[in-house]
Amino acid sequence: MPTTRPLLIFAKAPVPGKVKTRLIPALGAEGACALYQRLLEHCLLQTADWPGERLLYVDQPSHVWLKVLAAEHGLPVRRQVEGDLGERMMSAMADFPGGALLIGSDCPALDTQAIARAAAALQTHDTAIIPSDDGGYVLIGQRQPHPAPFEQMQWSHAKVMADTRQRLHRAGLSLWEGEPLWDLDEPADLPRLPPALARALRTGRVSR
Repeated sequence: MPTTRPLLIFAKAPVPGKVKTRLIPALGAEGACALYQRLLEHCLLQTADWPGERLLYVDQPSHVWLKVLAAEHGLPVRRQVEGDLGERMMSAMADFPGGALLIGSDCPALDTQAIARAAAALQTHDTAIIPSDDGGYVLIGQRQPHPAPFEQMQWSHAKVMADTRQRLHRAGLSLWEGEPLWDLDEPADLPRLPPALARALRTGRVSR
């Protein structure tokens, strides 16, 4: 039975005006930050039964809220390197020569079952990705670290997934794609927020 690959969860310190900035017109800086915190808590609950190691990769390991959250969930904390998103993801993946899966916290529907399908696909594919319906992706897994999807990549546009497919093809890397999921980035996405998360935004706490 192959060893379960680690799950790397990317997160930022919850600083108003620095997280979920595209939601600020709808929620204000404080509201967007609160939603970011609820989404990250939800992500950790959704993946709590991951059978392998989970690690929290953050930009500010000394931030009190992140330290408390990591302790509550028993997660080791690692610092993201400096650089753009691709450089940070590439560095995190390089920490695991045997491969890893990497996610953010913007996709409320992403759970252990979906991640496990991607992990299983890495037994026969070099790369596993769950696309998002806005043209990006919500998960990437690699059987072994490779810079092709990350190096000098342009982010935050509608063709991120298309560009990634081309890069993997040019590098000779096989790709498995899961069913697309939606992520929460724009004010237009807010009506899709699950009721439990909408309540959590009002009450300040996510519950199972």
